[in-house]
Amino acid sequence: MKRTLLFLLTILAFAVSGFAQAGTWQIDPAHSAAQFTVRHLMISNVKGAFTKVSGSVQYDPANIAQTSVEAIIDATSVDTRVEARDKDLRSANFFNVEKYPTLTFKSKRAEVTGGKLRLIGDLTIHGVTKEVVLQVDDITPPVKDPGGRLHVGATASTKISRKEYGLTWNNLVEGVAVVSDEVAITIDTELIKAAPAAAAK
Repeated sequence: MKRTLLFLLTILAFAVSGFAQAGTWQIDPAHSAAQFTVRHLMISNVKGAFTKVSGSVQYDPANIAQTSVEAIIDATSVDTRVEARDKDLRSANFFNVEKYPTLTFKSKRAEVTGGKLRLIGDLTIHGVTKEVVLQVDDITPPVKDPGGRLHVGATASTKISRKEYGLTWNNLVEGVAVVSDEVAITIDTELIKAAPAAAAK
């Protein structure tokens, strides 16, 4: 109930601020990232991120179900804070960035369930496309920067099987997999909408 109320208050914040018109919002690469978590030897979580994310969002707070997203992630920007590991992730063992330089997500529909926005769409990794569901949380009220542009933030998350995307490399240590199959993905985005042009005098 509290989450539903928070979601409705967020929508209301858009409306009362006079920003409830539909429009295209651009993903701000400087303040967005796609993060992932995998298990190492099934005992610890290893976290990393793709630091270069771009794309656009069609968003109308008065008609949430019409939300659509197209996002592009630069596979070469993978960063786990260990250079040797990052080099391996860029290689043919994993993402093979020379052949598959980007990961993409393109939504097909949006749903509001239990006060939560869900985006259903195609996630393409390593040349393989699978349908996933992104759970969207923390949609913020808009904030206007000194230049008059509107900013809004949101977080989306999902879990995938990396083997389904052809990322099958693994090793066993005493019968335990070095890298888990399940990968948790969190996308933190900041979106920018240009200020409307001044009316002609």
